[in-house]
Amino acid sequence: MKHTHADHGAADPGEGGTAGADHTRLVGSDRVLAVLKELARHPDGVGLEELTRVMGSPKPTVHRGLGALRRAGLADQDDRGRYVLGDEFLRMAFAHHEARPEAVRIRPVLEALARRFGETAHYAVLDGREVVYRAKVDPPTGAVRLTSTIGGRNPAHTTAVGKLLLTRRLDTLKAVERWIGGAPLERRTPRTLCTAVDLHRELTATRERAYGVDDQETENGVNCLALPVYLTSPTTPSGAVSVSALAYRTPLASLIKTLDEIRALLGPLGEPHT
Repeated sequence: MKHTHADHGAADPGEGGTAGADHTRLVGSDRVLAVLKELARHPDGVGLEELTRVMGSPKPTVHRGLGALRRAGLADQDDRGRYVLGDEFLRMAFAHHEARPEAVRIRPVLEALARRFGETAHYAVLDGREVVYRAKVDPPTGAVRLTSTIGGRNPAHTTAVGKLLLTRRLDTLKAVERWIGGAPLERRTPRTLCTAVDLHRELTATRERAYGVDDQETENGVNCLALPVYLTSPTTPSGAVSVSALAYRTPLASLIKTLDEIRALLGPLGEPHT
């Protein structure tokens, strides 16, 4: 997905404006957060010049943002002078993630799925028009691994998890059309469903069979099968668990044949309770 960085509000002195209370407030929030988000995309570190160029912001603005992050322990400089995320940020992020009950409860299931199929298992939730991966377990050492990350996102309409969870809110063609709105659906591969009619047809089929599929619609060469899980409500799925497999090694038809086995590994977490 493309990421854009736009400045809103008062002008920066480097942009021909004058400093003031509005500018100070803006630098202390929106722009500092923008620097933090961009810094997270450079795990090997990034220099001030490159960061300024990528963000399209004045160097003084970026430098002030980095200074604020360093004072809070959220950014640091390595021995090459390049900026990286600080240890305090990593500590908070991992502590928060590990404290989430859903991640703790679902991990044994993901481990069992990854071990059984030798493929990657995910737990993801729906967030608007996207899915967010809350937990992931890679297959055993030596197997090919996917590039997905915890906290990563994908368009809901391209993923097995997304389509499965969308069935609860998009039950008619008109509902699908309203959800799409005026923005065209992103096409990730030649197989991505990008029209309201096609997506509605797929959601209807997904609702009837009670599982979602991604037939190389998000990434070429990768299939996915998803089932709902009930971690926070006895009747409403909190998200879905998926097995993502390389198509040449585990075709989608092979995944579907193991549906009962996947359900058994999910156990009570995969069953609604009235």
